[in-house]
Amino acid sequence: MTHSTSAAPAALSEPTRVISAGWIALFATAWFGIWMAQLTPVQLLLPQQVEAHVISDNWVDKVVAFGIISGIAGVCALVAYPLTGALSDRTTSRFGRRRPWILAGALVFAASLVVLGMQATMVGIGILWSLAIIGFCMLTSALTATISDQVPVNQRGYVSGWLSAPQAVGTIVGLVLVIMLGLSQFIGYTLMAVLLIAFVLPFILRIPDAVLAPEDRPPFTMRALIAGFWISPRQFPDFGWTLLSRILVNFGNAFGTGLLLYFLQDGLGFAPGDPAQDALLILTLIYMVFVVAASLVLGRLSDRLGRRKMFVFTASALQALAALLLAFVPSFEVAWVAAGLLGLGYGCFLSVDQALATQVLPYAAARGKDLGIMNIATTVPQALAPLLGAFIVAALVGFQGLFLIAAIAALVGGLAVIPVRSVR
Repeated sequence: MTHSTSAAPAALSEPTRVISAGWIALFATAWFGIWMAQLTPVQLLLPQQVEAHVISDNWVDKVVAFGIISGIAGVCALVAYPLTGALSDRTTSRFGRRRPWILAGALVFAASLVVLGMQATMVGIGILWSLAIIGFCMLTSALTATISDQVPVNQRGYVSGWLSAPQAVGTIVGLVLVIMLGLSQFIGYTLMAVLLIAFVLPFILRIPDAVLAPEDRPPFTMRALIAGFWISPRQFPDFGWTLLSRILVNFGNAFGTGLLLYFLQDGLGFAPGDPAQDALLILTLIYMVFVVAASLVLGRLSDRLGRRKMFVFTASALQALAALLLAFVPSFEVAWVAAGLLGLGYGCFLSVDQALATQVLPYAAARGKDLGIMNIATTVPQALAPLLGAFIVAALVGFQGLFLIAAIAALVGGLAVIPVRSVR
């Protein structure tokens, strides 16, 4: 559990003051803009941009090309998340530790998206998407740390729900804007960048951030910084089990959703273009409704009961069930049910697991860095799943094997949280 004392500096002390509805509203608004700017490219703009440069009628070749771009960005996230989190832990700006990094990350993210929309080569696409993900990591590592910095434990499930619920809403709104308005590649990316800044800026301007005095700053050496990236699972087993659980469940979810457009086209026979995109919108809308409901309702219920682990396991089992339905009963009607179950499970997991993660951090002075490591377990599976998923589908000659692996990953991820001892 996080170590703190009554004499801890304000910036490092465990928060006890109940946060307001206004704080939560600005926090949720910021995440809405972030998820829209990150997931609309992942779901639609980036695959289309990559496919335009792949001369092949085989969808696997297109997914592999997209997966390579996404995988390179995932490697960047492996470094960017803990590094920027560690630097924000040591920031002594008069504006606070987190706000400078939130602003800098938003600007890097937005600028990279705009320039990404101008790219006409695979190299350019790869470089700019990697820069965009670095900005995303800078922004979200600092913003996630505000939960540990400012939100008391008995509100973290509910507040974390307002981190996860905007994910589904932001995805569907971004897709609707691009598809329904018929936006070009450049306009689509630029709109996401503008909306990102518009939704994040109010949180930066309105929410105070405790200032870390220079004398309270953790010692900084490159050796200590690099060493801090390793958190011993023997010394901190609860952190290790929570991290493993998050990696597996997010891989399960990413395998189940990352190739959904290709599953609709090549697995269920929807024609490429509008028919497949319309089907994707329907499933995403169903998924969104259940993610939002589960995030907010079950996150708050977890707070009231003071329990996290049973919610995390149940959420993982629901996602496994959704994947099994897609594996053994592949039809569009069953996909509706699977989308609902997947949304219910993932929405619950996102909110409750985030709250659980904040309760197993080793040190108060390293919240940003440690949550950055936790965030890797969310972003990297999303980045690697398209490439790994394409190879799995090709090797197993169909989507059934992919969904079976997704179910196993989700279920084992749920079981991995059971050994956690410091949180009920």
